[in-house]
Amino acid sequence: MGTEIVVVVVAILVIVTLCKTARIVPQNMAYVVERLGKYHCTLKAGLHFLLPFVDRVSYKHSLKEQAIDVPPQQCITKDNIAVDVDGILYLQVMDPAKASYGIGNYLFATTQLAQTTMRSEMGKMDLDRSFEERTNINAAIVEAVDKASDPWGVKVTRYEIKNITPPQSIRDAMEKQMRAEREKRAMIAESEGERQAKINRAEGERQQAIELSEGEKQRRINEAEGHAREIQLVAEAQAAGIRLVAESISAKGGAEAVNMQLAQEYLKEFGNLAKTNNTMIIPTDLANVAGVLKAASSVIKEVK
Repeated sequence: MGTEIVVVVVAILVIVTLCKTARIVPQNMAYVVERLGKYHCTLKAGLHFLLPFVDRVSYKHSLKEQAIDVPPQQCITKDNIAVDVDGILYLQVMDPAKASYGIGNYLFATTQLAQTTMRSEMGKMDLDRSFEERTNINAAIVEAVDKASDPWGVKVTRYEIKNITPPQSIRDAMEKQMRAEREKRAMIAESEGERQAKINRAEGERQQAIELSEGEKQRRINEAEGHAREIQLVAEAQAAGIRLVAESISAKGGAEAVNMQLAQEYLKEFGNLAKTNNTMIIPTDLANVAGVLKAASSVIKEVK
């Protein structure tokens, strides 16, 4: 029985020793090993064996990028307005040994440093600019925290502001300002529309006046051309009539026909004078119609 107890005790000691010496490190993890209380090495992913009762794993670090929620804090802007600002800090352990011995708690330290840098950056600008300069604020915080955390073996990759919350009174004033700005833009847009409408109407009226004047001009030109053509045609007709009369007179028997026509017209007009109540002076040679015709014939001969 005594031998069996010894064997069991030895087996238990062997199992405990193996558990103490064998270490399996997961992927993206790092174990910091101390030998007799002093830093010895850093174990990466895989199976490792330690010296029993001499080596021990003192720190375990994740090599993944970590997102740390930075609690809200009150910051005073350049225009003396208190705002609450919170954000998210992204960092990664690059040197597990420095992260273990360079500082007591690198997560707490980087968070506090991000908050102090945030207060400093917010104090450099007005409230209105703080909403527009988020990218610059994030870059300034990353630069400051990454520079300070380099001795800790930590790399700060980025920082993102989640919320910038001004007091309720400031939010009400900003809402009124935005509402006034929207109304202002609406009035400007409406006035621009009215202005453009007036310009369009004036342009239309001007174009209409030009078209009317062009139409009136063309109408007058057409009327003038019509009158000119009418006069030309009348003159040509009169010339053609005179030419026909002259040709008829020159023809055989034309002079006799003219004399006959003149005699008829003479007697007709004389008869019309006799019908009126006017006082008349009758020439002595009234009955000498032949003399009148002879005189007319002499005129016609002169024309020929």
